[in-house]
Amino acid sequence: MALTSTLYHLDLHLSHVDRGIDQALVLKAARHPSETMERVWLRVLALLWQWEDRIEFGPGLCEPDAPDVAAARLDGTPSLVVRVGKPEPARIARDVSQNAGARVAVLFESPRRMEAFLTEAAGEKLGRVAQAELAAVEPALLAELSARDDRRIRSSVTIVADHFYVERDGRTVDGPLHRGRFGAGAP
Repeated sequence: MALTSTLYHLDLHLSHVDRGIDQALVLKAARHPSETMERVWLRVLALLWQWEDRIEFGPGLCEPDAPDVAAARLDGTPSLVVRVGKPEPARIARDVSQNAGARVAVLFESPRRMEAFLTEAAGEKLGRVAQAELAAVEPALLAELSARDDRRIRSSVTIVADHFYVERDGRTVDGPLHRGRFGAGAP
């Protein structure tokens, strides 16, 4: 018998100070049986980081070619494609090529993973990666957020000056958002 996904209900308040967003959100995220809670939180943070109208979670690990987070224009064409975790540079270069006019972003699970990605992209001469917005969160932030596996999550997330502040049950955890750029520091 196949295992089913676990559904998480998220009651969030997003305050993205630099972008002037202050909004209450009610979201549902499905966790694939092989997905870690850290990856679920990485998808949640990616969605909040890139928040725009019509944004939603992708189908998840069951469809590896589909983005983790996406948004579409009213005509159905993609306006945003987001990958999380450990995407291959060639996958991101394809996302840029196949989604003309859409923003492409990647939120890595650690600055170390982002640096490895940039090194690999430079080695493979994948210049299209330069058109994607790259960032990474600290693993300690993901570990703190995923320490509890509650199916109903009530939280307040503030993003200001490339820093996440997450309040949950009266406790605040925070961590920086590290930015990366193809050709800047990569060999």
